[in-house]
Amino acid sequence: MYKPELISSLRHYSAKTFASDLLAGVIVGIVALPLAIAFAIASGLPPEAGLFTAIVAGFCISVFGGSKVQIGGPTGAFAVIVYGVVADFGVGGLATATVMAGILLILLGAFKMGGLVKFIPYTIITGFTAGIAVTIFTGQIGDFLGLTITNFPEGFTKMPGDFVGKIETYALNVSHIHWYSFIMAAISLAVIFIWPKFSKRIPGSLVVIILATIASVIIKNYWGLETDTIGSRYGSIPSSLPAPKLPDFRLSTIRSLFSTAISIAVLAAIESLLSAVVADGMIGSKHDSDTELIGQGIANIVSPLFGGIPATGAIARTATNIKNGAKTPVAGIVHAVTLLLILLFLGRFAVYIPMAALSAVLINVSWNMAGIPAIRSLIKGQLSDIIVLAVTFFITIFIDLTAAIAVGLGFAAFFFIKKMCDLSVVQAKRENLTEGISGSKENEETLDIPSGAVVYEIDGPLFFGTVRKFEVALQQSGVSYKVLILRMRNTIYLDAGGIRALEQAKNLCDSRGIKIVLSGIHTQPYVLCEKTGMADKIGKDNICANINLALDRARQILNIQL
Repeated sequence: MYKPELISSLRHYSAKTFASDLLAGVIVGIVALPLAIAFAIASGLPPEAGLFTAIVAGFCISVFGGSKVQIGGPTGAFAVIVYGVVADFGVGGLATATVMAGILLILLGAFKMGGLVKFIPYTIITGFTAGIAVTIFTGQIGDFLGLTITNFPEGFTKMPGDFVGKIETYALNVSHIHWYSFIMAAISLAVIFIWPKFSKRIPGSLVVIILATIASVIIKNYWGLETDTIGSRYGSIPSSLPAPKLPDFRLSTIRSLFSTAISIAVLAAIESLLSAVVADGMIGSKHDSDTELIGQGIANIVSPLFGGIPATGAIARTATNIKNGAKTPVAGIVHAVTLLLILLFLGRFAVYIPMAALSAVLINVSWNMAGIPAIRSLIKGQLSDIIVLAVTFFITIFIDLTAAIAVGLGFAAFFFIKKMCDLSVVQAKRENLTEGISGSKENEETLDIPSGAVVYEIDGPLFFGTVRKFEVALQQSGVSYKVLILRMRNTIYLDAGGIRALEQAKNLCDSRGIKIVLSGIHTQPYVLCEKTGMADKIGKDNICANINLALDRARQILNIQL
C-alpha cells in the first residue's frame, strides 16, 4: 500500500525534531539556490526554471516520497537530456516529456518495480555519470573563458547541442577570450576547491557566488570592467511562481517524445534511488523504493506545470541535509519554503550573479560527478568491466544517454552470461584455490563458533544482481559480535558491484569495530580482490581457505582484542 514517509514520520513528531528539521531545511535551501540556477542555465534554460523546479519538485518529493531525508530538485545529470529536448522541441516539448516521465515513474512504483532499478550494473552507472560530467564540463567552457561566440561550424547558426559541435565552436572562437571573465572564473574555481579546508559545513559554491557577485558589482562601479551576468543574459528573474499551465498532449507530440520520456524516467529512478540508498547508509534507516518512485513521479508531473524541469533526488543536497541534523521529510519541505521566500524577497538580486562564477560552480559539479576514484578502481579490475564502462562513457558523450544505457546493459548481460558459462566448468573441476591458499573441506560443517563471532554464507555469485541482498543482510545484523566471517565457498564469481559491496561492508564493520574474515574464497573473486586492492584492505591474514581456518583466525582476533 502506498504510504509516504511523511505520514509515518509525523506520528511521533516533536518540537525538538522540528527544530532540527528547521535548521537543516533552511541551510540546505540556501545551499540549493546557486545549484538550482546553475543547472537550469546548463540545460539551456533561464535561471528561474531551476528555482521553480527546486521549490515545486523539492516540496513534492518530500511530501510524497519514501525517504526520510531525501532532498529533490534539478541535478546535473539531466542537463544533457534537457538541453537536447529544448533544442529540438522547445520548452513546451520538455514539459510534455517531463510529465510523461512522471507518469512512467508512478507506474514503476505502483507495479513494485523499484527493485529492478538496482539491477543496472555499477559499471554502467559509473560510465554514464562520468559521460554526463564531461558533457556538463564541455558546456561551461565558453562561460569559463568568457568567449564571445560569433563563429559557428558550417550548417549552424547557434551553439550546437552535441559534444563535437561544441568543441569545434570553441575552437573557432578561442581568440575571443575575455580575460576579466576568465580570471574571475579561475579564481572562483580555486576558491571552491580550497574552501573545504576552512569549512565543510558551508559549501564553497555558495561562498563563491556571494563573493563573486559582490566583487563584480564593485569592480564595475569603480573600474568599469564588466562580465556577463544572469541579468545581462537572461533579464530579470520573476519574484513569484508562475500560474500553472498544461503542456501539449497531442498524439504526435507524445509519439515523438516517448523515448525521451523513458530516458528521463530511467535517469530519475536511478539517481533518486541511489541518493536514497546513500541517505540510508548515513542515518541507518531504510527507504521504500516504490513509494519513492511514486513521489518522484508526482514531482515530475507537477514541476513542468509551473515552468520547472525534470527533478530527482540530489545526493549532495541530501548529504548536506543529513549533516545539518535533518530527521524527517519536514526538512525537505522547509528547504522548498526557504527557496520560495528567497525567490519572493531576494530573487531580484540574482541578476547580478556573474556567469563566470556559475561556470566555476558547474565545473566543480562535473568534477565531483566524474567519479575518478571509482573509475580508477574499475580499470584495475577485469576486462569486461572496463569494456562496459568505456562503451557507456563514450556513447553518453557522442550519442545520447538512452543508447548508452541500452548498449551498456547489452554488453553487461553478454559478459555475465559468458562468465557464468566459463565458471561452471571451473567449478566442476574444483579448481577453486588460488596459489598461496590451501586447505581441506573436511569437517567444515562441524562448526565451533566462538563467542563474539558470527558467520554469514554468501550462496552464489556476488554481482550486480545480488549485491542488494548482501547489503540488506549486513544492515539487519546486530552489533553484538566483533568478528564477521563471510563464507564464500559457493561464491564463484565477483564483479565490480560485488567489490563495492565488500568495500561498503568493510567500512560499515570498521565503524562498528568489527573485523571481516573471508572463508573459502575461489580463484576469480580472490584475483579480483588482489587487483583492486580489496585483499590488502581486508588483510591477507583474514582470507582463509576454509571455515575451520577462518574460525581459528577469529579466535586469534578475539584473543588479541581481549
